[in-house]
Amino acid sequence: MEGDFIKLNKKLLPLSWLYGLGVKFRNMLFDMNILKSKSYAIPVIAVGNITVGGTGKTPHVEYLIRLLKDLFRVAMLSRGYKRQSSGFVLATPDTPMKMIGDEPYQIKQKYPKVTVAVDAKRTRGIEHLIYDNETKETDVILLDDAFQHRYVKPSINILLVDYHRPIIFDKLLPAGRLREPLKGKDRADIVIVTKCPKDMKPMDFRVLTKQMNLYPYQQLFFTTLEYDRLKKVFPATKESQLSLEDLTDYHVLLLTGIASPKQIYYDVKPHAKSVNSLAYGDHHAFKQRDIHHINETFANMPSPKVIITTEKDMVRLETTEGMSDEVRNNLFVLPVRISFMLEGEATFNENIIGYVRKNSKNSILAKGKDDHKSEDSHNPGDRPRTISFRNN
Repeated sequence: MEGDFIKLNKKLLPLSWLYGLGVKFRNMLFDMNILKSKSYAIPVIAVGNITVGGTGKTPHVEYLIRLLKDLFRVAMLSRGYKRQSSGFVLATPDTPMKMIGDEPYQIKQKYPKVTVAVDAKRTRGIEHLIYDNETKETDVILLDDAFQHRYVKPSINILLVDYHRPIIFDKLLPAGRLREPLKGKDRADIVIVTKCPKDMKPMDFRVLTKQMNLYPYQQLFFTTLEYDRLKKVFPATKESQLSLEDLTDYHVLLLTGIASPKQIYYDVKPHAKSVNSLAYGDHHAFKQRDIHHINETFANMPSPKVIITTEKDMVRLETTEGMSDEVRNNLFVLPVRISFMLEGEATFNENIIGYVRKNSKNSILAKGKDDHKSEDSHNPGDRPRTISFRNN
């Protein structure tokens, strides 16, 4: 149900008001150009949210990667949350997870030909990607979790809104989960309502569309989660893949360390005989006491049984020692992807691909040669230019 994950602490609303003043003042400084937002000569697509917690950023970033990677040279830039490094780091297939963080590591392992980099200072990271010899041929940069990072002015700003925690019903931190006032959604070029139920009715779409109250320049899409076959984390002689439909007779231990595991729980539960959940905090670093608890919990469950975890958790679990043989032999990862509803996929794809093609470095260089044949000027690809998706 829409909004069913929202829990407000009304006692903290005075603190939310004070927090909101600070955020509004910061945004005002950017709006007045006192604090500077920087634009770049190639398309920069930001994917983010204005709430604390998972809205499905990684599956949507992966969707963009799959959409663009065979047509353009794609780079993904993240801050690398909880990494054990600093500054700019360009990932290789051999870069340890601890150096770049779990989500960038996951993406680099799944898409090894895509450039993946991390830098807490996004402007510096973008400039490395544009000007360093290794990456200067990049055509488009995807910014992960950068909606609030206003020092960068994205070409396309994509705002994700969880269907179960719509921003229109939420409150600012700490009473609610909003990072900034609702007006922040006005900066988005594209708004995507994520994790929608597959059985949404036409009236549900119309009501939510009206409630979002977007401007004419903003496009609204709806996506839902789709799951691929379960795959063993440590393949052995037993069945290495299962579908959700195969879980009818299984007792499931759902093991997660993500911000919002409820949706996966609700999606797995109808297929299994029973589901027991062990939910840790987002980006949780599994300690030996956690592994001991997992071993013990799984050992006490009736058979037949399996453990299901997420792709993000898998990259942290597969290097963790101390798992029992029973756990290792029955640990499966559940790959997730997104699909568009209301036949929105074609429109979304055409808008993104068309924009990147029109504004990629090669297109800009070609246009610059035509416009400045008789002028002695710098290469137009080296000059910052404002690329407005709204005017495209």
